Amino acid sequence: MKLGYLVLLALGSLSCINSTSNQFTGSFIALNDGIQDTLKIKKSQKQWREILDEKSFYVLRQKGTERAFTGKYWNNNRKGTYLCKGCATPLFKSETKFKSGTGWPSFFDKIGSNVAVVKDYSLSMVRDEVVCNLCDGHLGHVFNDGPRPTGLRYCVNSAALNFKGE
Repeated sequence: MKLGYLVLLALGSLSCINSTSNQFTGSFIALNDGIQDTLKIKKSQKQWREILDEKSFYVLRQKGTERAFTGKYWNNNRKGTYLCKGCATPLFKSETKFKSGTGWPSFFDKIGSNVAVVKDYSLSMVRDEVVCNLCDGHLGHVFNDGPRPTGLRYCVNSAALNFKGE
């Protein structure tokens, strides 16, 4: 019975996908500690290039990093929600944003399971990379030097985000 209910919930969440742009426009349901692979947005590199500007493609799809203090949102103090620029998934609330002094938007918490953490072995070190849990877009990294209550600092590239004000 539970499995049938979960399938109905998952199918219902698919109705949030805009059929003309294949963009996810609503919230999604996390199952089993993350989004089931069948619910993830999958696009070719060519398709991503068609919908993302050059800098956002570099960050989200090629795991790039924008220069510190140059991004659109590093100093944004407005109230609202930060969304994935690739698929519009809500990622962070402005109430969790803080000034870290790093030059990138920093947050001490994420929205539900919308952000996933994966190991990053690039640059001859091990870091915790953060990605959108729906489209697997690279957002930045998370560190254990943030403020209370979580002690985390999600250091995110502005080029990976859109902002929806209240």
